[in-house]
Amino acid sequence: MPLNETAGDSVSFIGTATTVIRLGGFTVLTDPNFLHLGQWSYFGQGLFSRRRTEPAAQPADLPPLTAVVLSHLHGDHFDRVARRELDRSVPIVTTGHAARKLDRGGFTACIGLRTWAEETFADGDATLRVTAVPARHTAGPLNLLLPDVMGSVLEYRAHRGTTPLRIYISGDTVYHGDLAQIGERFPDLDLALLHLGGTRVLGVLLSMDHKQGVDLLDLLRPDQAAPIHYDDYGRFTSPLSNFLTEVRERRPSTDVRVLARGDSLPLTPVR
Repeated sequence: MPLNETAGDSVSFIGTATTVIRLGGFTVLTDPNFLHLGQWSYFGQGLFSRRRTEPAAQPADLPPLTAVVLSHLHGDHFDRVARRELDRSVPIVTTGHAARKLDRGGFTACIGLRTWAEETFADGDATLRVTAVPARHTAGPLNLLLPDVMGSVLEYRAHRGTTPLRIYISGDTVYHGDLAQIGERFPDLDLALLHLGGTRVLGVLLSMDHKQGVDLLDLLRPDQAAPIHYDDYGRFTSPLSNFLTEVRERRPSTDVRVLARGDSLPLTPVR
């Protein structure tokens, strides 16, 4: 079903880490994964996993896109459907590693960012700035075998001089010390989209589990947070219920919102 283009400023959850973010005249797609229930995804490094959920939309359902923001190039974040059906001229803001590979695959507007680098889109007086922020797929030597990962902060200003609306997207990161720098540079986050799931390979954590997710909320203290990327593949070992239990027990200051696939969360700054 086509997404509602009159939803206003909002985040719509499609599944896995795929969302559609509307901010004024800008529309951003994150981590496009459109494989259907039961189809296999290649995670990289010889690892496969079968999808356990059905996405809420397909590329044909999407509104016109300003950009794609991609945390890294694994099959559950940029799949064969995205490669085949997305407009290859739409800007893709991602890591340098992913930008080079996608450019070789025919995507003509890839923008590779180093940590703290930024890209700005304009629509009249309105601006949308995407800043790459620290992320790390895992700790230890295994990280050297995995692709670079990018967290991102989206800052939307409807007019020059106005207070921006800020959205943090964690990417597939584990909790680590460099994440504190995000709160230092962006002390007022309106929303955090947390890649959870506790992805494990050979017992090694490759994305935040429920405990690390709440650790990050305590660290960055966003006004709101929505968990994503938590039950879509068999390699996700930390279910949403664990995260919600952790939230109830630890009571972070953040208002946690759970979105079903296809649901939208209105976006308005509370400051």
